[in-house]
Amino acid sequence: MSKKYVYSFSEGDGRNKHLLGGKGANLCEMTQIGLNVPPGFVITTEACLEYLDRKELPSGLLEEVGEHIRRLEEKTGKRFGGEDNPLLVSVRSGSALSMPGMMDTILNLGLNRETLRGLIRLTGNERFAYDAYRRFIQLFGKIALGVPDHLFDEQFEDVKRAAGVKADIGLNAGHLKEISERFLRVVEKETGKPFPENVFTQLEIAIKAVFNSWMGKRAVDYRREFNITPDMANGTAVNVVTMVFGNLGDDSATGVGFTRNPGTGEKEMYGEYLVNAQGEDVVAGIRTPKSVAEMAKEMPDLYRQLVELRDKLENHYREVQDFEYTIEKGVLYCLQTRNGKMNAQAMVRTSVDMFAEGLISKERALLRVDPSHLEQLLHPRLDPRHTEKPVAQGLPASPGAASGRCVFDADQAELMGRAGEKVILVREETKPEDIHGFFAAQGILTSRGGKTSHAAVVARGMGKACVAGAEGIQVDSRSRLARVGDITLREGDLITIDGSTGNVYLGEIPTIPPKFSEELETLLSWADEMARLKVFANVDTPEGAVVAMGYGAMGIGLCRTERMFNAGDRLPVVVDMIMARDAAERQAALDKLLPMQRRDFEEIFRIVAPRSVTVRLLDPPMHEFLPSEHQLLDEIEGLKAYRLAVKGRSAALTSLGLSPVPDQDLSEDLVNSVIAKKEQMLRKVRELHEVNPMLGHRGVRVAITYPGIYEMQIRAILEAMAACMKDGVHAALEIMVPQVITAQELKRVKVSVDEVRQEIESRFGFELPFKFGTMVETVRACMRSRELAKIVDFFSFGTNDLTQAVFSFSREDAENKFLPLYTEYGILRDNPFEVLDVKGVGVLMQMTVDWGRDSNPDLKIGICGEQGGHPFSIRFCHDIGLDYVSCSPHRVPIARLAAAHAKLEAER
Repeated sequence: MSKKYVYSFSEGDGRNKHLLGGKGANLCEMTQIGLNVPPGFVITTEACLEYLDRKELPSGLLEEVGEHIRRLEEKTGKRFGGEDNPLLVSVRSGSALSMPGMMDTILNLGLNRETLRGLIRLTGNERFAYDAYRRFIQLFGKIALGVPDHLFDEQFEDVKRAAGVKADIGLNAGHLKEISERFLRVVEKETGKPFPENVFTQLEIAIKAVFNSWMGKRAVDYRREFNITPDMANGTAVNVVTMVFGNLGDDSATGVGFTRNPGTGEKEMYGEYLVNAQGEDVVAGIRTPKSVAEMAKEMPDLYRQLVELRDKLENHYREVQDFEYTIEKGVLYCLQTRNGKMNAQAMVRTSVDMFAEGLISKERALLRVDPSHLEQLLHPRLDPRHTEKPVAQGLPASPGAASGRCVFDADQAELMGRAGEKVILVREETKPEDIHGFFAAQGILTSRGGKTSHAAVVARGMGKACVAGAEGIQVDSRSRLARVGDITLREGDLITIDGSTGNVYLGEIPTIPPKFSEELETLLSWADEMARLKVFANVDTPEGAVVAMGYGAMGIGLCRTERMFNAGDRLPVVVDMIMARDAAERQAALDKLLPMQRRDFEEIFRIVAPRSVTVRLLDPPMHEFLPSEHQLLDEIEGLKAYRLAVKGRSAALTSLGLSPVPDQDLSEDLVNSVIAKKEQMLRKVRELHEVNPMLGHRGVRVAITYPGIYEMQIRAILEAMAACMKDGVHAALEIMVPQVITAQELKRVKVSVDEVRQEIESRFGFELPFKFGTMVETVRACMRSRELAKIVDFFSFGTNDLTQAVFSFSREDAENKFLPLYTEYGILRDNPFEVLDVKGVGVLMQMTVDWGRDSNPDLKIGICGEQGGHPFSIRFCHDIGLDYVSCSPHRVPIARLAAAHAKLEAER
């Protein structure tokens, strides 16, 4: 039996999106549940993959297509290529995952000179027929024959100028006929062949073109940006659908709708439509459409039908739907539905609302929100206290605020974005081929189009601010400028857009931090109930602790003591400690640092209590607190030059019989004293120099050579804890030792901890309960985990250093030199410093967990490296049995939701 490549809408399996694509599967399902869908058929993704592999259509495919065309003729009473009642079709792409605008669609296929005459006779509407014809020639010419789009646009604009009209709707049948003839000449000139008249030839070429669009640049870029792998979506289906026309007069229309507001999540009829138009006019932003609310007045009966359609779609799919429809001569057709692309705010609200409405379960409510998308909610918004007046206003198409330099084409946006510039992509309307500019831009501004235009849909999916349809802005992309009244915006000028209001401002507007919505608080509380992993935060200061607690951290998983040393009042004391000539001088400096550290710890404990705080003892090498050798050499040379200048000035005054003015310059003695100190520091820097500081004198190794440093820190930590407990504040403490490779190191530090603990407990008169643990960030610590676990209460994986050790990469060098190429070429799937390397680092972690708990079944284990905030990494941490993850405060909400996902996905 030969392989089946084609399925009619009445027979295709609506659940099989890998075979039929999302669009095709949904067309089948909508047909089978009784919605009014124009008849058609789907050519499978398997046919696409075979075509791309062999560069020719699979054997027997065209015969199957021909048979299904005959079935369409029977259902519709029309004939493909017939002059009396011609059957016209759209040829649409559709992969398993929605990729809006990234692949190609051709409308009105089946038109030629003969069927055009038949369409005119059938409808009695010459303008409509030529409007359909010119659209078909341009789309087919561009997509199937490779004719540059601008060649058609130039001819179109010439006719509009000659006719004295600005909008397409102002052209009459004669104008559209002239445009069609011009388009035909463009095709013949560019291809060397006349436009194909045979409708089956048109269909064959169109099928191949849609298949080829799967490997088009914008589709490939989109899949790379959103990590769409072949197992998620491979190849595009082709949907051949009977044409219905929204441009047959004032009782016809076309529109795009969402079952809920995709910007806010509010349950309301949302969308836009155009009377007497085809669907591409709405999506491409060629005309600014009307809000769907206006249809309630303009076409009340059809509005009622549209509300019914919306309700049926959402109740059936149990998901917010993005649907397209056409009204032909008063009859409503549903052309497409798919899960709506929404920003994070809308996803969160709809999850909570749909659970409350009984549409979805609490588990589904959590799983439908991608944890990484929550980052959209953690971005600043415009400070409401600003007094700037907007210079223009468009439609609030995708919420959020963004500032950047005006850029008028996608290529320039990409170039400037790569150079680290923040840019706003400004266009009349965007097209799918602008997608690389979207990736680079902070936000998008268009002068045409609506809330369902290409710019709006793609920006919302990316969580980027977008203002669409700002008609007060005249964009001149060729001259690289835009005019707003008397104001001219040139490329590189700073502007700010507010995608929540549609306002456009000159310059950069201050922003303020975001606030959690009630719905987000609810969703994250569900996540905490569901998750097994706890989510802690990495913070170094009291201010950071306040932020972390505000984001819902369940404790502090990493408090780095060295960050406290960098404050302006501490660094000079730290330098004195390092420069100490003997133990007495070092102890004097440590005695000054002790109350400073104690103050910090006490404040953090009071903020976080009763949650736990894991304090890591000093980790970096000493030289990091000193100036670099290069900097010191420059300073010494500068001081010596100054000394010569002072000498020269003094000599000149003396030769004139004058005395130098006291205090006019630094005295030579003082300059010499400063030079001597700088030279002493230079000797110390050279003494501390290490060939590989990451593997050098740091962490617990410093504690072995200079035990007073750790003793001071332990004392500051425990005295702070005791002071809190004395005041009735339950300070939960964990002390963590970094860079451990052997149990002997831990034992030496633990002796010091126990001695200080006993002294302070004796002084305060009560016990200090806390945990003692170690970071696991060296390969040897993993290998010796059984022995280490006998000494400590907890392990915390320091995956930043562990990753460097496993890969033999210096992070800074790797990311600056070769790591981007490794991910681009597929040598590594991800940057291992962002996403946990489960095949290398992960194997060591699993082994460490197993061996450590063999020795100590009560061992608490977590992760405090940067990967601890990445959803994929969190899933791995759940699977190997960790107790917690710790990440930066701003990633805590993401990690909370990801921890719930990990539990739910593991159960499934």
